[in-house]
Amino acid sequence: MDLDALEFGIDTFGDVTLGPGGHRLPHAQVVRNVVDEAVLADQAGLSSIGIGEHHRDDFAISSPEMVLAAIAARTSSIRLASAVTVLSSDDPVRVYERFATLDALSGGRAEIVVGRGSFTESFPLFGFDLDKYEDLFEEKLAMFAQLRKGGRVTWKGTLTQDLDDVQLYPPVESGPLPAWVAVGGSPGSVVRAARYGMPLFLAIIGGHAERFVPYASLYRRALSELGQAPAPVAFHTLGHVAPGDEEAQEEFFGPYVRQMSRIGSERGWGTIDRRHFEHELAAGSLAVGSPATVARKIADGMRLLGAQRYHLKVSTGDLPHEKIMRSIELYGTQVVPLVKEMLAQE
Repeated sequence: MDLDALEFGIDTFGDVTLGPGGHRLPHAQVVRNVVDEAVLADQAGLSSIGIGEHHRDDFAISSPEMVLAAIAARTSSIRLASAVTVLSSDDPVRVYERFATLDALSGGRAEIVVGRGSFTESFPLFGFDLDKYEDLFEEKLAMFAQLRKGGRVTWKGTLTQDLDDVQLYPPVESGPLPAWVAVGGSPGSVVRAARYGMPLFLAIIGGHAERFVPYASLYRRALSELGQAPAPVAFHTLGHVAPGDEEAQEEFFGPYVRQMSRIGSERGWGTIDRRHFEHELAAGSLAVGSPATVARKIADGMRLLGAQRYHLKVSTGDLPHEKIMRSIELYGTQVVPLVKEMLAQE
């Protein structure tokens, strides 16, 4: 494993957090806090930040590109990505133009992570038929892959518009926009990413990273069989860092259980309780604890998956902004060096 090629970043969905008085912060304040978190991540030496798109009360960010543009103006090195762009309910042309603009503003730091999205509120909001969930993503990803090549584009669409020898602006200065395909656990989606030669980003929400090894293996095999060049694999997990294990777990437990229980009630999951939480800590993907504990969890995942990039999802439920800021600082300054040390010992 090439340690110099490894990348470590953060993800956030702009979860609506609690303020000092225990009340939910206004959405506008949460957006501003996310910008501050990104600035700290840049200062702590992290390589990238991904910002998710949601259109619901418990998440503050509906337009990641706008927030990323604000981050671009206050940072110098960190790469700026979505997490994810719900391509199925968007226009690939507009997506490309927005990120090409972000790339210009940031001096070439924009990245797109496209996916079908695990939340579906954007479909009725923007007038798309959920019955065409799979078909919309398939066609729009094909269109987006064509647009990424740059130059003039001609495209015949069924669920998208036609393009007749169109040039998009602004052109990207430094070659094709970096773009990943996010996958939550569908073999078909893994093969689709390989078909377009786009890097794979595994979104691990629950369970151990070992469960996702077959997807990483399938991806590499599909790339080879389809005649595509090797491409990196990344993954993200939920997590939180504090000086000690017990402190980190107690800070994270309440926000995690409240959020997972709320989403679970919408989707028909079982009850999320302390036993579930402790199981995920011991045998799942949660990277929660002291710097050493979190580093071991990340290093294990990177070994298993052969991953070149890892993102820690630092916002979970109403976890306060101040706790997130400390977690980011510890992650960048202590966890990442420990992960590299652990991987160097192989």
